Amino acid sequence: MLNAIDKELLKGVADLEDIPKGAYNIRKNGELMGREVSANINIETNEAGNGIIITIKPGTQNESVHIPVILSQAGLHDVVYNTFIIGEDSNVTIVAGCGIHCGSSQSEGHSGIHEFRIGKNAQISYVEKHLAIGEGEGKRTLNPTTKIFMEENAHAEMELTQIGGVDEAKRMNEAELGPGCSLLVSEKVLTDGTQNAESKNELILKGEDSRANLVSRSVIRGDSNQDFFVQLTALAKCFGHIECDAIIMDNGTNQTMPALKAEHPGAELTHEASIGKIADDQLIKLMSLGVSYDDAVNKIIQGFLQ
Repeated sequence: MLNAIDKELLKGVADLEDIPKGAYNIRKNGELMGREVSANINIETNEAGNGIIITIKPGTQNESVHIPVILSQAGLHDVVYNTFIIGEDSNVTIVAGCGIHCGSSQSEGHSGIHEFRIGKNAQISYVEKHLAIGEGEGKRTLNPTTKIFMEENAHAEMELTQIGGVDEAKRMNEAELGPGCSLLVSEKVLTDGTQNAESKNELILKGEDSRANLVSRSVIRGDSNQDFFVQLTALAKCFGHIECDAIIMDNGTNQTMPALKAEHPGAELTHEASIGKIADDQLIKLMSLGVSYDDAVNKIIQGFLQ
């Protein structure tokens, strides 16, 4: 049975009003809260007992699976290792994410490792949101790791969002792309107060005609800090692009380090990076329409992070 806090967290990280239809696995405070499988999507606890294995049958089309994690237990630091086996020629949507409600002075945290094995010609859309709420003063920590292995002509789109309230986050994304594969990673992070967020990315283009595009959007408010690192390595004729933009406000700090490494003469690698403040002309335009300063700032930030 979902209580009010559970529902608020599920709405925030997975856009769920209640228990979803279709395949799902909901984890609450380190324990299984509910699970459902379908004819084409199986979910089982792994042998170590510290995560799940999600298996998508070959040829599965237009199905989805929800695997959110919610925490509200003071002092709990949850750790999971989830494996996704995506069958050939399938097309699925995976909705993950973790929500923390902190109501005390004790810290709470979640470290999740997600490993994807994406079969030939398969397509996945992966959405992962992180959110922390509550009036407690305990530290909220979220440390996600994503490992992606893509077979020939596989395609993946990954939307990774840290909505707010997270005091410390260390994200690691790793990917290896086979021939003809394409990967789009969109990362959006908002920090405020004294929060810290770090993102490290290692993408390897191993197969001929593989393509990778990583887009990062960061907003750093208050006295918070964000660091973004990415290494894009090309081992074959391929294309790769990195785009990272950050808006700094108040006393925020940011370090952005994109790196390109070509080990094949047919590789084409590019990157763009910018760090700056909100443009005055944007603020003036909105305020001339009767929008207050604070509302104008929020509108610009929301548009930037979409």
